[in-house]
Amino acid sequence: MNKCIFLDRDGVLNEDRTDYVYRVEDFVIPDGVPEALRILKEAGYLLIVVTNQAGIAKGLYTRDDMMACYNYLQKQCGYVIDDIYYSPHHPDYNSHSLTRKPDSLLLEKAMAKYNIIADESWMIGDAQRDMQAGRRVGVRTVRIAHTNHRSPDSDGCAPNLLEASRFVLGRA
Repeated sequence: MNKCIFLDRDGVLNEDRTDYVYRVEDFVIPDGVPEALRILKEAGYLLIVVTNQAGIAKGLYTRDDMMACYNYLQKQCGYVIDDIYYSPHHPDYNSHSLTRKPDSLLLEKAMAKYNIIADESWMIGDAQRDMQAGRRVGVRTVRIAHTNHRSPDSDGCAPNLLEASRFVLGRA
């Protein structure tokens, strides 16, 4: 049995933009992300990225573009991430998919594959849909936001991933 940190991508592991982040040269890793991932890994957590990638459905970029950004993130962070699960769907461009957050199929697949214990695991994201997906599978949640006031849809709030990791480790 394993404990896990599920991580949203845009706005958590890289700076979010008003358009889509799919080119390595636009993939900006905020300060503290490599350190946060390292300390979570050292604490025994699996690290799994769970991300909606609607730009694929919209034809704006490809799976290969998205994976190039993931591979860049891995290299910059010391290859500590265990896996990535992504949803290439968007309801306006193809059929509805339960893999798209706020649905939880991506998390459920990872939990089954890696034998993850829900009550020892967390979802860290920057959107309500991340919190909803985490709650659906029974993991605790931390929302990345510019204020440190806990929102009613999460167990905690932090301004960045490093502070979110400290929050998680303080409650483990």
